[in-house]
Amino acid sequence: MLNSIRPFLAMAELKQASFCSFGLTKTFRKKALVSMLELSLLSCSGHAEEPASSPSEAPAEREGYTQLVNKTQAIPDGYLSETARQGEVVRIDYDTRDYADGTMAVRQNTAYVYLPYGYDTDTERRYNVLYLVHGHYGTASTYLTVEDGMLRRVLDQMIAHGDIDPLIVVTPSYNYGSPTPDYVDADKYCKALPLELQHDLVPLVESRYRTYAETTSEAGLKASRCHRAIGGFSMGGVTTWYVLDETLSLFRWFLPISGDCWSLGAFAGMNRPEDTARYLAERITAQGYTTGDFYIWAASGTSDSAYRETLNQIEGMAGLSEMFTLQNMTFHEKDGARHEYRPTIEYIYNALPFFFPPTKTEAMTNYYTRQSRISDVMNDPVFDDYGRLIFPLNTGYWSGTTLEQLALTWYNYIDPDKTVEVCNYLRAHADNCFIDIYTEAEKQAYPELLNTGLFFFRGNSNAPFAICNAGGGFSYVGAMHDSFPHALELSKQGYNAFALIYRPGDAYEDLARAITYICDHADELGVQRDGYSLWGGSAGARMAATLGNSANLRSLTGRTDLPQASAVVMQYTGYTTVSPYDGPTYACCGTSDGIASWRTMQSRLESLSALGIPTEFHSYNGLPHGFGLGTGTVAEGWLQDAVRFWQSQSGSTSVRSTKADTKQSDSIYSLNGTRRNAMQKGINIVDGRKVAVK
Repeated sequence: MLNSIRPFLAMAELKQASFCSFGLTKTFRKKALVSMLELSLLSCSGHAEEPASSPSEAPAEREGYTQLVNKTQAIPDGYLSETARQGEVVRIDYDTRDYADGTMAVRQNTAYVYLPYGYDTDTERRYNVLYLVHGHYGTASTYLTVEDGMLRRVLDQMIAHGDIDPLIVVTPSYNYGSPTPDYVDADKYCKALPLELQHDLVPLVESRYRTYAETTSEAGLKASRCHRAIGGFSMGGVTTWYVLDETLSLFRWFLPISGDCWSLGAFAGMNRPEDTARYLAERITAQGYTTGDFYIWAASGTSDSAYRETLNQIEGMAGLSEMFTLQNMTFHEKDGARHEYRPTIEYIYNALPFFFPPTKTEAMTNYYTRQSRISDVMNDPVFDDYGRLIFPLNTGYWSGTTLEQLALTWYNYIDPDKTVEVCNYLRAHADNCFIDIYTEAEKQAYPELLNTGLFFFRGNSNAPFAICNAGGGFSYVGAMHDSFPHALELSKQGYNAFALIYRPGDAYEDLARAITYICDHADELGVQRDGYSLWGGSAGARMAATLGNSANLRSLTGRTDLPQASAVVMQYTGYTTVSPYDGPTYACCGTSDGIASWRTMQSRLESLSALGIPTEFHSYNGLPHGFGLGTGTVAEGWLQDAVRFWQSQSGSTSVRSTKADTKQSDSIYSLNGTRRNAMQKGINIVDGRKVAVK
């Protein structure tokens, strides 16, 4: 048994849980799908006396196992961190009776309850419940405090990633906070806990919290048993077997960890596995249940002192195939794990998606918030290795700890809400939002190519595409403000938009490769090969203009079969080169840009027009460099103008109806271009005119 445990936290309420970084986790994989017949045995309505759950409450199809002994999957590193969204842990004290000594005297006990993030606001949701029992020397608080609250963090992560629906976890105690001197002496208390659960704690919890129990009567708890699991470690595992023995009507799912069944005496499960198997089979039948009415997900570590105790019993039970089969019992092991709490959290991580697979995909659009840490986004395991490319690799050009605090060199008007929206979009589409444009062989030969790729903001099937290129002075890539938001807005209109992450020193080469890749894989990507556009701001605008030139396109790609961009969209750049091979160009800039003069941009477009190349130019009074989408400024809505220009050059109509520019002609702005709700003292810009208010 574990010889050390973290001190009991004597506080009425704990609010230490964790946020998770967030789609379905890719590291969690089961063995193989069982047949539909086998899955039907796992339905909540499998027992004749139980009313079936309503369709909205029915367990989702779960993946099964094809062998008795299975290896567990490791918890992703990112699941161990704490972030902004945290579940809540509350303490409940309640009256019970002395079931251990049979006096039935009233006494008090304590349990802790984990409530998932959003419990207080999502008042229509019902919750599955896991009851989790500590080992010897533990108390009710142990599981939610041990390893600095590791279980709480993992639960938050799993819920946020959609591995499981939000659930409630209850941690009771069989020892009333006072462990016995020897763990064998705790047996009578372990045996008594099922009665306390049945008569006291389960009715209390499930009347206080929104579980699937319509009522806490015997019939109500029985009807909702498929939404209830129990597990425990060490002597908590022994307790779990007692619950199967005595109160199968309350629980469908069983997670005994590193503990055998003592119903026939201490260590009987290990020493008398066949007898224990027959006894449990008889008890299951005596309680009115059959093979399809329960699941035992037993676990232990290969270096755990109780490994043989647990596995011997499971192997003995497997020999009684008329009751115990792969459809209701499996064993799970972690190589090298010892008899301690940390590996038990991995077992729980593996078991919960099997017990309670998500009935629906949790909304991912509000996963990150303004307070989410940038590092949590970059390290979110859903992004695999490409999460590091979401923010600039060169850390010397950006600052901020949270999404709200993000600042990028040379950029203004960064919109925190748009940053959050972009991050949530990428997370919700993590499985298919990133595309490598170089081959594995190329990346092995030139490791710097690992720092490139396309983020795909998908629009309508076979719609035209755009490549958005952020600026950054060819020192870094400011995608979070200068290309991701543009691509996201284009995708909302039905266009397929790509944001390129390029090597600052080889930007033109990477854009050429991106164009080549998309055109060559157009059918696979579901995009229209012809009529595409190139977008860019600052240094990215130079890239767009350069590759929008048909001669440069042939030179940089080495191809003559690639179509020229139908339109080039440029923001705030001092690019001056003019050529008859340049593409139709839309450009915009602020009049207070100290890096790229709006007059330089206007002059270039006048030169293009003189060559017969279609152009459109907009300057925005008072705006500085790097205004991005210009949200909340006089430039807001410029992207719609650029889309209309693109449409006019490609010959296409709008893919998805776009809103017309509805800005009032009397909109009020400050000198630096920020929109105002009313006239303010000093200089106001009204319909392009300066109006002074004293």
